[in-house]
Amino acid sequence: MITFYPGPSKVYPQVADYAAEAVHQGIVSLNHRSAGFMEIVKETIQLLHQKLDIPADYHIAFVSSATECWEIVAQSLTAEASLHPHSGAFGKKWAEYAYRIKPPMNLSEADVLCIVQNETSNGTQVNMATLGQFRRDFSGLIAVDAVSSMAGVTFDWTLADVWFASVQKCFGLPAGLAVLIYSPAALRKAEEIGENAHYNSLLFIHENFSKFQTPYTPNGLGIYMLMRVLQQIPPIASVSAITKKRATDWYAFVENELTGVNGAEPRFNLLNRDAAIRSDTVIAVQGSEADIKAIKAAAQQAEITLGNGYGDWKNTTFRIANFPAITDEEIDTLKQFLKAYI
Repeated sequence: MITFYPGPSKVYPQVADYAAEAVHQGIVSLNHRSAGFMEIVKETIQLLHQKLDIPADYHIAFVSSATECWEIVAQSLTAEASLHPHSGAFGKKWAEYAYRIKPPMNLSEADVLCIVQNETSNGTQVNMATLGQFRRDFSGLIAVDAVSSMAGVTFDWTLADVWFASVQKCFGLPAGLAVLIYSPAALRKAEEIGENAHYNSLLFIHENFSKFQTPYTPNGLGIYMLMRVLQQIPPIASVSAITKKRATDWYAFVENELTGVNGAEPRFNLLNRDAAIRSDTVIAVQGSEADIKAIKAAAQQAEITLGNGYGDWKNTTFRIANFPAITDEEIDTLKQFLKAYI
């Protein structure tokens, strides 16, 4: 079965070998305070800086999920209120979650701006130019949910103070681990707020990771597999060039091959007609509820998993993951299926 589901999505095939290594070499049995495990954490952090071109003064920690990062931003970095401009389901969920932790008493005094860089539910993204405008216009911290794009495309990390992503998408790993990246300004803000009442308070996390330790027993297998994947992948500039070229090809393919044959009324179209906001890593295709259901069923018969729609677009879209672990051969297989189906 070939999967194009946009998360959890395809893992790198080498991950099976990495997991076996971790068992055979006793990695999964290491005490998380041991020198051996601390060395794994240290190397993984160094590789993230190197392969993703993260600034040296930005800090990195590992937590359980992007949802936990929503919680950390709300409890440890929000003094007054957070703003959540959004275009889809995940941005809305982040706002709802944050406001349960930190009710927005006065949004005019908001000190954190929360942005979903890649909105998986509808295949849109906030590009770096737009994020740069937010940076110029907003004086507080900026936090970015980059779940569907980190390790797939390049970022200007200086345009935000907090970045985070779970690893089950562009990192090509199983779910259960997230990367949290935060700037010196974010750390200063956490120190000013002084929130240290939770196991995942940012101050407590930082105290531990400054020693390459974790505040609680971590997903050691996940961290080890992340280290091994980072060792195998090229620098992000190379990965990003491939991702963007594939995205361009996908959008051209949908517009040229799926939007009608011999002048017939199109059965499928791109959900987003505005190329400026289209995601590089998740392609959303819309159609009638009946057509979407039929093409997903036909794909399953062909041993291809298309991504379901999500939120308001649950029944009227399918989504195609454009993540680095997916091969050119698999992409060609899906394109041939789609052409034959149409």
